[in-house]
Amino acid sequence: MILETKQTTMAYRCPHCGAGVMCTVGFFALSAGMIRLKCSNCHESEMTAVMQRDGTVRLTVPCMVCPRPHGFTVSRQVFFGRDLFVLSCPYSGLNIAMTGEQNAVKAELARGELELLDLMEKSGVPAGEFDRFRNDEQSLPDPQILDIVMFVINELDAEGKIHCKCPPEENDRVYDARVTDDGIEVSCRRCGASRLIPTDSRLSAHAFLNADALWLE
Repeated sequence: MILETKQTTMAYRCPHCGAGVMCTVGFFALSAGMIRLKCSNCHESEMTAVMQRDGTVRLTVPCMVCPRPHGFTVSRQVFFGRDLFVLSCPYSGLNIAMTGEQNAVKAELARGELELLDLMEKSGVPAGEFDRFRNDEQSLPDPQILDIVMFVINELDAEGKIHCKCPPEENDRVYDARVTDDGIEVSCRRCGASRLIPTDSRLSAHAFLNADALWLE
């Protein structure tokens, strides 16, 4: 008999206090009963996961927009097999939960916060309403800022959107990302061109989130 030892990370953002909530879920634990992921910050919300008789996973997720949680049913293969699987509010399209590999989930959780703040700002929400998501001076915790910036750097690199001083026809360029006290420095091993991406505030991360290319000098 082959034992299934899969595990995944699931996460959501608490609609009451704005905290990101995350935990690791193992196959055997989920098979044994309902998993409750409760906000440890305010204790006012929870996300649940339960494996049904047909092997699918039923998720109940609190929503940042709607007054009631949303229910989703996903296959076991999707729940445990995807590097990143995102669940969205069916009315607003806002990503409200995700499952997958831990680092990918952490990065998506940080991206989701930035997108939510952007949506609130465009909707004319008063600045005071941002307090529950922390002000710009407190910003995101350092690890989350680093996660989101590194995630975007990797995406730009994979899409060939990092540009340096090397001739365009040279395809063997390798870029390094080094964490410094002031941010993340991206550099080309071949030509030495580099650029520092600040990671000292949410505003810096938000600006980089919308970048469609990275130019090294």
